[in-house]
Amino acid sequence: MPSPPSEAPTRILVVDDEPFIRDLVRDTLRSRNYETGMASNGAEALDLLSRESFDIVVTDVVMPGMEGLELVKRIKKSHPGTRVIVLTGFARNADIGDFLLQGADDLLPKPFRANDLIEVIRRVIKGGGPRGASTGDGSGGDPAPGA
Repeated sequence: MPSPPSEAPTRILVVDDEPFIRDLVRDTLRSRNYETGMASNGAEALDLLSRESFDIVVTDVVMPGMEGLELVKRIKKSHPGTRVIVLTGFARNADIGDFLLQGADDLLPKPFRANDLIEVIRRVIKGGGPRGASTGDGSGGDPAPGA
């Protein structure tokens, strides 16, 4: 009797204009067996999303061309089932509210530790817990340098 098909790995698109951060997040995700794609800006991310399917987008806020808030709006309009996690070094309460109103599933302030990122991703995948800004209190795992 054939074995049941295995569940497809979660596909995550990482969007950040800083190559170091993009590579760091990609490497962290790959080490946890997530499939990843990468984009250096919002336009590139939307192009990839039009050609490939991703379960989650992890995006920076401040990028040239299209900022993170506009990217979240466009993703939620064209790919409403795609979950979005926002990485930000500029989290103010007003900004957090704007991102959540536009459909972001969670926010993670920079700097963050690798395990903080993985915890947010797992929570978003499960759809559990309150939507909102994660603490990023550094309580878990190895630091993500410069993140």
